[in-house]
Amino acid sequence: MSTEQPEGEGEDDIRYFVRIGQTDLDGTKSVERALIEMNGIGRRTARLVCESAGVDRRATFGRLDDDGVDAVVEAVENYVEEVPEWLTNHQRGYFSGETTHEVGNDLSMTRRQDVNRMKMINSYKGVRHKRGQKVRGQRTKSTGRTEGTVGVNVEAIKEEEETE
Repeated sequence: MSTEQPEGEGEDDIRYFVRIGQTDLDGTKSVERALIEMNGIGRRTARLVCESAGVDRRATFGRLDDDGVDAVVEAVENYVEEVPEWLTNHQRGYFSGETTHEVGNDLSMTRRQDVNRMKMINSYKGVRHKRGQKVRGQRTKSTGRTEGTVGVNVEAIKEEEETE
């Protein structure tokens, strides 16, 4: 029984966590799968980031050398310059007018600020957010109910019959 491992398969040359921004990514997964775990990056964005970084998307993220990891980090930071405006997640910001692609905690903070601004100015969407109703024009007559059950409660009727 041999204890030798194939070249490149050693346990000590893998990083289990790779940090991008404020997010720790799983180093045991492929580059594409690890990037998908980050808020603001989906499948398509992850594939485009791997392409622009010049990294194989199926390579294990923790086995990449420092240059490969730096290329991925730089590609995530410069994503908005590489793609058309419609592929970003924050077009024409309210205060700056610039198009950005938010990732990680910045995305949730920006989204919260946008919703709070809509609530403050009492826009239609802001009022819907305040009331806890659907915002994007979905039907509300029969779906999205948050109160108790509507209609006949069979279990309650059975319990009533048993007690009689």
